[in-house]
Order: sequence, then C-alpha cells, then structure tokens
Amino acid sequence: MEKLKKYNQAFLVYWIPVIEALKELGGSGRPSEVTDLVIERMQIPDEIVAETIKSGPSRVKNQIAWARMYLVENGFLDSSVRGVWSLTEKGLKYSLTAEEVQHLFYERKKNRSKNKTNKNDKDNSSKNDEQEIIESIDYQTELLNTLQGLPPDGFERLCQRLLRESGFEQVKVTGKSGDGGIDGTGILQVNPFVSFDVLFQCKRYKGSVSSPQIRDFRGAMIGRADKGIIITTGNFTADAKTEARRVPPPIELVDGEKLVQMFENLVLGLKPKKDFDLDHQFFNDFK
Repeated sequence: MEKLKKYNQAFLVYWIPVIEALKELGGSGRPSEVTDLVIERMQIPDEIVAETIKSGPSRVKNQIAWARMYLVENGFLDSSVRGVWSLTEKGLKYSLTAEEVQHLFYERKKNRSKNKTNKNDKDNSSKNDEQEIIESIDYQTELLNTLQGLPPDGFERLCQRLLRESGFEQVKVTGKSGDGGIDGTGILQVNPFVSFDVLFQCKRYKGSVSSPQIRDFRGAMIGRADKGIIITTGNFTADAKTEARRVPPPIELVDGEKLVQMFENLVLGLKPKKDFDLDHQFFNDFK
C-alpha cells in the first residue's frame, strides 16, 4: 500500500483499479463484482476491508463507491439505475494516469469552491472530501444501521420474513443453542417437481465473516439440507467466499450490500419515492 501515498485523498487511488476491473469484466459488472475484483487485484488485506466508517459500511468499499461516482461525473462510467457499473466509450478507450486523476479531482473541487455563495458554504468546501465521504449517510446506510441495531431474535425473524418474501416456504426460526450456528430452516420450491431443503444462519456483524465460520456451518449442515444460506449485515472475507464454493453442500452468502439490494427489490421496510433530474440533452434538440 506504500505506492498509494502519492494520493492526498484516499479514495482517489481506486479510480484506475475500478476502470481496470470493469475492463477485465468485459466493460460492465455488478457493484459487488467490481468491488471484490478491485480488492483482490490490489491485495487489500481482510483486516483493512473489515474496517468501517462511522456510519457503518466498510471504509474501503465506501471509498470504491465514491470513486465510481467521480468516474461517472468525469464521463468514464455510465450512471445506471439498475445497479450495474459500466464503462462508457471514453472509459473503454482512455487510460488514466495517477497525475490525471489528481488533476480531475482538484479541478472539480476548485469548481465547487467557485460556486459557493456564503461563508458557511466556503468553510464546508475546504473540508477534506474524504471526511465528507465518511460522514455521508443515505438510506442504504441507515437501513444497515437499523438492521445491526435489532436484537438477535428480531434479526432472525426479519430474515425469516425476507426468505418468505423471496419465495421460500415453511420457513422456521429454530434459534437453538449448540446447533452449529443454524438459526432456521426452510424449503425452496423451484417447480412442482424440484425442491431444496435449506438451512440458514443470521449474523448481525459490522465486520467480516471468516472461512472457519463457513466450515463450521457446513459441518452442521451435512446430512440435514441440500443448501445453506448465511445472511450478514457485514461482509465476507475472500477466504470465506472461496470456502463457500469449495465443496458441497453449497452455501449462498448474503452480505450487507446484497441484503440492502434485496430489501430494495422487494420494497420491504422502505418507502419508495420518485425524483427527477432535467435531461438537458433532450431539450438541446429543440433549441
């Protein structure tokens, strides 16, 4: 990580790796795919990935998300309402350098400062942008904070509801101590002829779930279910993800990011609202 010191703003270091990861993925990818690939390629240790900001999420993943936002503003990535990050033609063809990243960031910061109209805004514009990132809280962060603040049995019942809303049947919370960490059971009916017995585990974490915990859960599953699910408000280490796919029975991993997406897709516990930005390009055709 020594080579990252050339950047004054921590999240700037992720601009180029995000572009390179998307190129490796064929030009587009889900946020989790891109983030995991950036972490893997940069060889960021699990303990650093597990560090969180004040509002809850992983500091590294939060900074990668902000790098993506700046890349969108500078025309390297498309803005997608479907949760897919994709490169523009500019992003596919142009290779950014570290110096250009710095220049683009400070040009944006300078332009923002020019647009401030009162003393308080000017004071705010001089803040370190990383601090602004750390303190930013949106509904996704608020949702994760709410989930992490639930009592253990409340989070288990909420996961039960989530599985039911997702099509699982006969979902039961067992909550038995000494049961290998199994918190509940259910049945996934794929079609009239095919169904799977499923065991699930719920972890209200702010940190990472490790590979030994995956192995322990698999050991408790053997002979009892066709599939396992671990749901956490935190994240999974790279070793944990490898372990989940290593041998049967398969274990599905649902981290905080995916958990938020599920609540969004199901519109569960969230009140949707609609907003618009003016499409200036559309009106240019009429000028």
